[in-house]
Amino acid sequence: MNTLNQNKSKKFATGWLIVVACMLIQAIPFGVASNIQPQFVSYVVEEKGFTLAGFSLIFTLGTIVSAVASPFIGMMFNKISAKTMYLLGAILSGGGFLAFSMCQELWQFYIVAGIVQVGTSIISSIGISLLINSWFDDTTKGKALGLAFAGSGLGNIFLQQMTAYSLVNFGSSKSYLMFGALSLIVGIPVSLLFLRMPKNNSEIVKGNKKENGKEESQNTTTVEWGYTFKEAKNLKFFWILALGLFFLGMYVSALAVQYPAYLKVHLAIDPKFVGNVGSVFALFSLGGNLFGGALFDKLGTKGLVVAFLLAAVSCLALIFAQNIHGLAILFATLKGLSVFAYMMGPSLLVGAFFGNKEFGAILGVVQIFFAVGFAAGSSVFGLLVDNMGYGVAWWVVFAFIIVCYGSLIVASIGMTKLNKERIANLTNNSTKKAI
Repeated sequence: MNTLNQNKSKKFATGWLIVVACMLIQAIPFGVASNIQPQFVSYVVEEKGFTLAGFSLIFTLGTIVSAVASPFIGMMFNKISAKTMYLLGAILSGGGFLAFSMCQELWQFYIVAGIVQVGTSIISSIGISLLINSWFDDTTKGKALGLAFAGSGLGNIFLQQMTAYSLVNFGSSKSYLMFGALSLIVGIPVSLLFLRMPKNNSEIVKGNKKENGKEESQNTTTVEWGYTFKEAKNLKFFWILALGLFFLGMYVSALAVQYPAYLKVHLAIDPKFVGNVGSVFALFSLGGNLFGGALFDKLGTKGLVVAFLLAAVSCLALIFAQNIHGLAILFATLKGLSVFAYMMGPSLLVGAFFGNKEFGAILGVVQIFFAVGFAAGSSVFGLLVDNMGYGVAWWVVFAFIIVCYGSLIVASIGMTKLNKERIANLTNNSTKKAI
């Protein structure tokens, strides 16, 4: 009995140590690559003489390059150890950010931005999702993933202040050098010392599932039911999931990017109040991933209904803020709580729908659809505003939300049914072979 308890304790400690390591990756290497770059824009434009539009393209190009690379990154995780992949990603992300300090021409910034975002995809969106999905079962992975991604918000609290101070006192080039070095100093040791895949099924952290009022341990033996990418892409529900994620990117982009101009310019709301709306969003975003993780652990893919309600009501609050300005605070609150839908949603859904067999490859492909939607969403919204006004544009975004979650819920229902049949068939075949 003591040996069993010791094994359980060791398994628990190792799994959650992976989560802490992922939080560190999100806080520093990811935070440096993704969260502080906007502060550099005005300094680089002034120091190098670039146009704002020209330099701002680094964000679009970085997103495109990482989206195109995502399927290949996922496939590489199937062939190369997680530790090696993380080491590569940490070097590309941190080393690339450091290399910004040596860039003099616009095209050099574009190339380096692509390198940085490829490295960031390896260590964050694909890498962390793959690690957590491998180390935790369905009753614990939501909580673990929520904690891991919460590292980004926690790190951002300190990084934003450090970046502002550094840019004022040292300029952009030296700041790029220092923050790139910081990313490498944290990313490389964490990758080498802590990050790995579980050695076998016994290392996976498993929770307790309640059935008929009783708690049942999840330590029962199960068949490997996961899909290969080839099998997954032949299912209609794979493409319905992809459609849902495309519209997820569309509505998230429009809501995240366009609300300040809508409130400040169109509704003529006091800029200080608009700033408060942003602060409320940031505050509730910190807890959004933890809330979403606990929600998915409790409800599974049924949590999509809650995500839909949060997104829909937040969009309606923004629409009717023209009549009641205080509704903008409700928008920020619900939008912040719903960040789990796009931060964790693709990973959790791919794991629940298609299992672990080729999780990385499948996740890499479906993330392309989210990335394309995110890249297009704000531009489509701008075109709608220019031609039909904000009123029509926001209702179109509301339609995006309905299509998004309608597609995801249909895919969830379909895959749940398919997977029950698949697991039953595989279990029967396994039993027959054993006999």
